[in-house]
Amino acid sequence: MITGAHTIIYATDAEAARAFFRDVLGFGHVDAGGGWLIFKSPPSELAVHPADPHAAGVAELFLMCDDLAATVTELKAKGVEFTTDVTEQGWGLVTTLAVPGAGTLGLYQPHHDTAYDLTRPG
Repeated sequence: MITGAHTIIYATDAEAARAFFRDVLGFGHVDAGGGWLIFKSPPSELAVHPADPHAAGVAELFLMCDDLAATVTELKAKGVEFTTDVTEQGWGLVTTLAVPGAGTLGLYQPHHDTAYDLTRPG
């Protein structure tokens, strides 16, 4: 029934954001027409967190990695700007990085079990 998930990032400078995902992060992509790139996302998982009524329906995107210190070093060498220091949150190490023309994304190294490589439901 469900075959995938399509994440949308809204950007004031879509070309700069697309170049970041294509050239800096190296995400594979297809051109849906006229330079409208659709990127292959890394394996993913979905979490549902409790929220007050004003935050219900809000979604966030965090990229995940196995070694946050190494990933930060690699991305800084490519010119990526980090907007927060790395912090320990109990559930993982986390920071945020700037996406040109599109705000920030979370980046974290989870300490919890992950679901993105499960081969069967629950």
